[in-house]
Amino acid sequence: MTQYQTIFIAEPGKQDITIVREFDAPREKVFRAFTEVEWLVQWLLPTDMGMALDYRDNRTGGAYRYLLPGPGGSQTGIFGVIHEISSPERMIQTFEYEGLPERGHVVLETTRFEALPGNRTRVTILRLCESEAFRDGMFQAGMEPMTTALHQRLDEALL
Repeated sequence: MTQYQTIFIAEPGKQDITIVREFDAPREKVFRAFTEVEWLVQWLLPTDMGMALDYRDNRTGGAYRYLLPGPGGSQTGIFGVIHEISSPERMIQTFEYEGLPERGHVVLETTRFEALPGNRTRVTILRLCESEAFRDGMFQAGMEPMTTALHQRLDEALL
């Protein structure tokens, strides 16, 4: 298995994050891994990290909610609306973390899946945040190491 790095691009003065990662699997398989519940529970929602699926209506116009462990055994969620699923090229969705002091900090996320030679796939995720400060707060909250670890889990699931 080839090891690829997850690359994070966040330019000063901008409010977006671009995340790029390659995987040793065909585009259709990687797309399914990002959209289908059977795959998501293997890498994005690892039970050993206390994460769980509340629901996912996997269609254009659908919605989802994932549960995360919170303080004192409580649970909090990440939820959003699925604006578009265009297999196997693109997925557009929002996400919002319920654990913030105030609601309304919505991130718009566009994920593109590019077929590469050798049955590989490049995934490019563009996250548009409401402000540079909010984007930087996501990094301070541990988004980078968590995303990198999840991509490593996806590598294993795709074998």
